[in-house]
Amino acid sequence: MRNKLTVGVRPQNPLKGLTPVAVLLAGAASPALAEGLAGELGAGQSDFGGVGLMQTPTARMAPLGAMSVTWSRTQPYRRYNVFFQPTEWFEGGFRYVEVENREFVAAGDGRANLDKGFDMKLRLLEETRYWPQVALGLRDVGGTTLFGAEYLVASKRWYDFDLTLGLGWGYLGNQSDVDSPFGWVAESFDERPGRAGGDQGGEFAVDALFRGPMALFGGVEWQTPWQPLVLQLEVEGNDYANEPQNNDQEQDSRMNLGARLALSDNLELKAGWQRGNTAMAGLSYNIDLAGLSQVKGDPALADPAAPPRESWSAVSQELEDDAGILVSRITRQGGDITVTGEPTTYPSLMHSEVRAGRILNAQADDQVERFRFRWENRGMPLREGVHDRQALVAAAGAEDREEDHLYGVYAHAELRDNPGAEVLHEARPQRFQWSLGPRLDQNFGGPDGYLYRLLAVLEAEYRTDRNGWFSGQLAWTALENLDDYEYIADSDLPRVRTFIGDYLSESTFGIESLQYTRTSKLGDNWYAMGYGGLLEMMYAGVGGELMYRPFNSPLALGLDMNWVRQREFDQGFGLRDYDAWTGHLTAYLETGIEDVLAQVSVGRYLAGDVGTTLDLSREFASGVRVGAWGTWTDAGDAFGEGGFDKGLYLSVPFNALFTRSSRDRADVAWQPLTRDGGATLERRYNLYDVTEERDLDGYWDEHATAW
Repeated sequence: MRNKLTVGVRPQNPLKGLTPVAVLLAGAASPALAEGLAGELGAGQSDFGGVGLMQTPTARMAPLGAMSVTWSRTQPYRRYNVFFQPTEWFEGGFRYVEVENREFVAAGDGRANLDKGFDMKLRLLEETRYWPQVALGLRDVGGTTLFGAEYLVASKRWYDFDLTLGLGWGYLGNQSDVDSPFGWVAESFDERPGRAGGDQGGEFAVDALFRGPMALFGGVEWQTPWQPLVLQLEVEGNDYANEPQNNDQEQDSRMNLGARLALSDNLELKAGWQRGNTAMAGLSYNIDLAGLSQVKGDPALADPAAPPRESWSAVSQELEDDAGILVSRITRQGGDITVTGEPTTYPSLMHSEVRAGRILNAQADDQVERFRFRWENRGMPLREGVHDRQALVAAAGAEDREEDHLYGVYAHAELRDNPGAEVLHEARPQRFQWSLGPRLDQNFGGPDGYLYRLLAVLEAEYRTDRNGWFSGQLAWTALENLDDYEYIADSDLPRVRTFIGDYLSESTFGIESLQYTRTSKLGDNWYAMGYGGLLEMMYAGVGGELMYRPFNSPLALGLDMNWVRQREFDQGFGLRDYDAWTGHLTAYLETGIEDVLAQVSVGRYLAGDVGTTLDLSREFASGVRVGAWGTWTDAGDAFGEGGFDKGLYLSVPFNALFTRSSRDRADVAWQPLTRDGGATLERRYNLYDVTEERDLDGYWDEHATAW
């Protein structure tokens, strides 16, 4: 049963999803790593996360698709960072800072304070022979801004040295070397608004950007003759006399000394002496998300010259087992054999078609000239691929004929069935599927510390016909620490999500979802879906979605409308009093810029607030998708802490982790706080995912074939 990334519907439950780490622990092979980043000059992660020296950033960027996980400690701060490189010119990530000598007041149990923040860096100029690389960055933007800073920095390579010089504002400018250069524009630039206590929690502190005095910072890295070791020297822009929460630290020297030692190609140990009086230690680990892959051990390709199978029913079963096609019908008309079905195994439809063509060649008589594959999903036709039989067989027998076959294939919007076609095989539409497996739900970074829940989840699906199905999920909690959950995001809105602790701790066994869903194709490019039942952990109701998705178009439009009612905490069939209408109009745009998908949703959220969600994501060639989203509504001060919602997510295909091909995914989302404002319904299915094969992206790539 497929577990796809639901693009455009962000999970509001902070304890949601089987993480890629859990997938690896469950038996996947080791992932591909970002080769050589550890110990490489100019590629280290700073204490704050992101490519840099120690306390200061550089203008350098990680390789495209790199993900870096970093831990560091410089008393009284422990920093936990996750940073991504979704494009060659943009770096982004999030951070937790544990302040050891300050209490987390919201927790109320003496636990150390935990602060959250986002960072971003933009490359403005690439390095040339004569010019340095230049970047502009924002630190702790959209968080509490306790460590908020802005900077302009340049880096230049010279033999085994990487030199950096920058200008910093805010936390990076507390040394106040020079006055603000923007003071001549407006006097307000001369002073930086205070953020004592993090009063701007969760908001973009636009009024503080590039304001106040500046400081110089910079440094140098040296690649030593011993290749694994890089030495560092930096000059800070911070004086530690204006630390957040009145936590000023003594600074004996503005210069910091450090070293990076590669323990492996991607694991790095860091150490240093900072402020002239404090030791630093840290670890960094890098993963190449863009290059994640595994050598496949899929079934061997069928022999196109093998004896015919005993029946077309046997061919249908082989198409499912070997080519990953859940066949609904096989027909013949003239010189064409047409297979209609759904993809189940291989991410590439070309891969499935090549495998299927070899099977069909063994069964078809000499008068058959073409093999047609009409792809559908949930009973809705999506597209058709057409292969010349002779070219396919020739490519199977000679490597130098593969290109001729590839360029002879064409794909287009599906054709309607001809009533005169001979039906060779038709499958029964009724089909029952089930799966039982573990799931790890987790949340880290709230006042309750690390929360987890290890579950056994039973999923089942029964298709009533090609366009309708019942589906459900039963979950049993085997191990958890949810009794620690007490936090409620303070707001004046109805409590549509902040009862999460009650749902998670009320019962160890519950119905997570139980619904009936139907789909229909209304006309050229128009698709519809309706559903009703227990739609998610917290809500039951009915709803529908309408989508306009032209064939191979970068633009799609969707509209969903739902009436829902809050479920009882025990996750049975009982309902609470709260009900709401919620729905959104969503535009999906493949921007053509760095493979970025932009989604803009406008509508009404669960708490009755109205607003907009912006979601930006990128899918790499490996199938890994990295994205970020933000939601702004008209709730105003009633929204609660921060005034808007935000989060990051990562979706990893099983195909990149396992030695057998798969269309399944493991998803992990990071959301700093569960809020009632901007809360969306967690719809289990959405038409953008169901109709994903309307996009031809990568169809003709040579690596997509099965040869």
